[in-house]
Amino acid sequence: MSHTKSLIRIALISVLVSVCASYGTANATQEDYNAAIADAKVSLKTAKEAKYEWRDSGKILDEADKAAKAGDFPAAIRLANQAKYQGDLALVQSKAQENARPR
Repeated sequence: MSHTKSLIRIALISVLVSVCASYGTANATQEDYNAAIADAKVSLKTAKEAKYEWRDSGKILDEADKAAKAGDFPAAIRLANQAKYQGDLALVQSKAQENARPR
């Protein structure tokens, strides 16, 4: 039960951080997007190395890339941040469930 509460807390904190991170991206540039996508890729690589990569994280990165190519950097950064937080949460989940066994 405590693992579930911890994951819920982390998810809520991540949503809050994501909202705060996307605030002020109205004047986002290619450089801002490059930094956000680099952070997301590092986070997702770490989750993948832990063998706990979430299913849709790669799809979100693809959507971010499409938005950036269309010149919509605010949307691209929001998507990259979302993918990053999915990677962070996947890593937390892997640590919380590393000793999980059938009941």
